[in-house]
Amino acid sequence: MEKRGFAVEEKDGGIRIDRCLAEKFGEYSRSYIQKLLKDQLVSVNGRAVKSSYKVLPGDAVEAVFPEMKEPDILPQEIPLDILYEDEYLLVINKPKDMVVHPSAGHYEGTLVNAVLAHCQGNLSGINGVLRPGIVHRIDKDTTGALLVCKDDATHRALAEQLKEHSIRRRYRAVVWGNLPQDEGTVDAPIGRHPADRKKMAVNHKNGKEAVTHYQVLERFGNATYVECRLETGRTHQIRVHMSSIGHPLLGDEVYGSGKNPWHLQGQALHAMILGFIHPHTGEYMEFQAPLPDYFCALLEKLRK
Repeated sequence: MEKRGFAVEEKDGGIRIDRCLAEKFGEYSRSYIQKLLKDQLVSVNGRAVKSSYKVLPGDAVEAVFPEMKEPDILPQEIPLDILYEDEYLLVINKPKDMVVHPSAGHYEGTLVNAVLAHCQGNLSGINGVLRPGIVHRIDKDTTGALLVCKDDATHRALAEQLKEHSIRRRYRAVVWGNLPQDEGTVDAPIGRHPADRKKMAVNHKNGKEAVTHYQVLERFGNATYVECRLETGRTHQIRVHMSSIGHPLLGDEVYGSGKNPWHLQGQALHAMILGFIHPHTGEYMEFQAPLPDYFCALLEKLRK
């Protein structure tokens, strides 16, 4: 059991305690925070409070985090769009609104739950029980091609290709505004946002190297359709980089302006092309995940 406390800052006065906790302890999901409050494990000035309580500047908040037990991640029969599969690996076209792997307070309905059922538990164990078979991740609302390994040797070999930047990854995105050039590169380190631990940011002091190349595919005046090529694979890399040059992704509620006239569910971002050398055959393989319906519909609206 761990106790963590803090004093509410002036800028946070008036917000709900559940939101305040979620921003302070970004490693936990909102549903997990809600459970702590429901179980009366959160106190303000020594008294347990409900999730609707609005904090005041100077409030002394204390949260008790029960000892985390390694959960049993159960297989679930969830349909998968499989682009390729052999005895060593799978390439899956991940849909929108699906989390890749379980995390605190979120242990069902993930890609891992689905793959565990499909592969009958035969997945690499290098990343532990929460991320079996997962070599790389994409965000919940990002769609597209994702690599999953069935054994440790395959996983190690592909992780090394990822480390050496030899895996080919091409994304499609729609960004706000009219990019001034037909192509360009954003070379800016990415790390945790200094003020909001749930977000990433260009961070020259504590960030890690991050390089994104982009090329304009189509212009719509107030928006631009682009292809992005990753050299590195930092968390939220494309979203952070495009926002940093003044062209955030349409629908991005975290790094965008908050405007969403197209009523998108999350950012317009799709992992379209994934290419790698198969660790066991030595053959270069490349897969293309077709653009999802929502993305095609968005492009049609923008063209009109």
